[in-house]
Amino acid sequence: MGSTRYITSNGELSRKDNSLCFRKGEKNVYIPIENTKEIYCMGEISVNTKVLDFLSRNNVVVHFFNYYGYYSGTFYPKDQYLSGRLLIKQVEKFNTSRLYIAKAIVKGIGKNIYEVLYHYYKHDKKEVKQTIDWIKNNFYAYIDKSKAIDELMSYEGELWEKFYFNFKYFLPEDFIMNKRVKRPPDNPVNALISFGNTLLYTKTVSAIYRTHLDQRISFLHQPTERRFSLSLDISEVFKPVIVYKTIFELVNNRRIQVEKHFDKNLNFCVLNEEGRKIFIEAFEARIESVFKHAVLKRNVSYRTAIKLDCYKLIKYILEDKEFIPFSLKEGF
Repeated sequence: MGSTRYITSNGELSRKDNSLCFRKGEKNVYIPIENTKEIYCMGEISVNTKVLDFLSRNNVVVHFFNYYGYYSGTFYPKDQYLSGRLLIKQVEKFNTSRLYIAKAIVKGIGKNIYEVLYHYYKHDKKEVKQTIDWIKNNFYAYIDKSKAIDELMSYEGELWEKFYFNFKYFLPEDFIMNKRVKRPPDNPVNALISFGNTLLYTKTVSAIYRTHLDQRISFLHQPTERRFSLSLDISEVFKPVIVYKTIFELVNNRRIQVEKHFDKNLNFCVLNEEGRKIFIEAFEARIESVFKHAVLKRNVSYRTAIKLDCYKLIKYILEDKEFIPFSLKEGF
C-alpha cells in the first residue's frame, strides 16, 4: 500500500540493519524503511527504544491501536518542519480569525454531504431530497449568521444528524442506526464510522506532520492537551468523501456483513480482524484513488488533497488568501 504499512498480527517490531523486521512467531517479515512514511500497528506489537530511534530518524509516524481496533495513540517523531514564523501567525489567526476558518470548514462539510446525498437522489432515492434542500436553502445561511463557535458546532451537529437519518433510505436494514454512538459503538454502522473516522484522523496527523503547521492549534475544535485537534479540523470535510463513501460501498455490495465481520458484546460492537482487513483495504483504495484537480489540472489522490488543504490553510495564515476546504463537486 505504498508509503503506508499495516501490521494486523501480534508480534515484535525491531530494527534489522537498515530495515524494519516484524517477527510473528517463527516468521520474519522485512519492511524497507525508505518506502515507509507511516505504520499502523493493529495488534499487540512489542517495540524497543532502538527501533523507535530508527523510526524517528527516518521520520516515520506510527499509529497504535488496541485489540479491539480502538486508537491508542501516535508515535510522533520530532518535528522536522519547524517554523517559528508560521507558529506565531497561526496563533494570531486563532485569536483574530478563528470563526472565519471554522465557518469555512463547516460549510465544506455541508457541501460534501450534499454531494454524497445528491448521488443517491439521482439514483432514485428521492427521500433524501428534504435534507439536500435543507442544506441548500437553510444550512449555509445558518453558518453565515453564526456569531460563536458553539453556535456553529450546534449547526454542524444538526447537519450530521440529518445525514445519519437518511441512511435508512440507501443502506440495508441491519445497518440502520438510531443515533451516533462513539464510545463504545453499539451497532455495526457505528462501529464502521468510528473505525473509519479514526483511520482518517491518523492519515491527517501524518499529513500535517509533513507541513509547517502546529497540530495543537485548531480552529473549529477546541484546542486540547490530549489530542492533535487541528487534525480533527482538517479531516472533517473529507469524512463524507472518504469514510462514508467507503462504508456505503462495502455495505451495499455486501463485502462487509453483520453476521461475518463484527464482534458483539452486551453494549458494544466492533469489527473483527477479518472485517478490519476488508475495511482497511477499501479505505486505502479510496484514499489513494484520484480525481482531476480543477486548479492543478492533473490527477491528484485524496491523500494528497488532505495535504493540499493544509497548504491552503498555510496560505490563509501567511497571506490572507481565502481558505476554501476541499470540495467534491469542484474538484479542489
